[in-house]
Amino acid sequence: MVEDLLHSSAGWLNFGIFFLLAVVLLLVVLGFVTYAILAERKVMGYMQMRHGPNQVGGRWGLLQTVADVLKLLLKEDVIPKLADRPLFIIAPVIAFAPAFMVLATIPFTDKFQFADIGVGLLYYIAVSGITTVGIVTGAWASNNKYALLGGMRAAAQMISYEIPLIMSVVGVVLLSGSLNLNDIVEAQKNGWFIVWQPIGFIVFFIAAVAELNRVPFDLPEAESELIAGFHIEYSGFRWAFFMLAEYVYFFAMAALITVLFLGGWLPLPFLGFIPGAVWFALKFTAVVFILLWFRSTFPRVRADQLMEFGWKVLLPIALANIFLTALIMELVKLF
Repeated sequence: MVEDLLHSSAGWLNFGIFFLLAVVLLLVVLGFVTYAILAERKVMGYMQMRHGPNQVGGRWGLLQTVADVLKLLLKEDVIPKLADRPLFIIAPVIAFAPAFMVLATIPFTDKFQFADIGVGLLYYIAVSGITTVGIVTGAWASNNKYALLGGMRAAAQMISYEIPLIMSVVGVVLLSGSLNLNDIVEAQKNGWFIVWQPIGFIVFFIAAVAELNRVPFDLPEAESELIAGFHIEYSGFRWAFFMLAEYVYFFAMAALITVLFLGGWLPLPFLGFIPGAVWFALKFTAVVFILLWFRSTFPRVRADQLMEFGWKVLLPIALANIFLTALIMELVKLF
């Protein structure tokens, strides 16, 4: 009886620690979202020869996003009269929850990871696809034609770019021999996969931008054509949930690119004295900056160009990369 009580107490203690760490991670991600939005506005301002936010929070506008979030939370929550109320309410939650769930498998260092799943890469890809269900649900429940068009574009875009995204990482899986993200990082001790899989990296990066619905692939929320796309009828904190999902995926995708192609927490040669967490943060920041840079550089593509590029360009290149990787691996074994 005493042993059962001790085991029960230890179990609850472990659960409490795990829950506390999850809350800390959520706060870190929310902090990232807050200042990623500010960084995006400042980087875009710099590249377009503007100041960007410079009033709220000093000359750097450090509290501008905080003020924007408070404004959203204080706004009236409007639900259209003819909307499907239950689906309209739950759609933002369906869109956001998977964005946070995928972070569980990301190994930030060799010691900090919430769930070391044997098929962590497969888990990420499978769970992230659920967000599109939330987007389509919100679009349909809004009973608005602009929203429905945005939702259909989001579904079509996800299907079109999810396939080359998955195909592009098959080369990584072949070289590492595992779907476990920790094993993939360890397999890069002799060289990051961005060196051994440059084609796969380029395809993955482009497909990732499309999966994030960011410029130049932000067709689901094309303001010039669809006013605001799938979330046009949303306001206040429900609208904020959709935006939060987008930027949490921004965090997760940058972390995944770091793990798959940039060696995760592994250091550069002769610089092993720098902690792995610092290396991960540096690589992660570089990926985030490039994604911000994209938005300031490229114009939005047309819907037909988007679909053709996914099916006629990225998919054949990703398939060719698989065959090329397999061929090179067999040649290496022979010689």
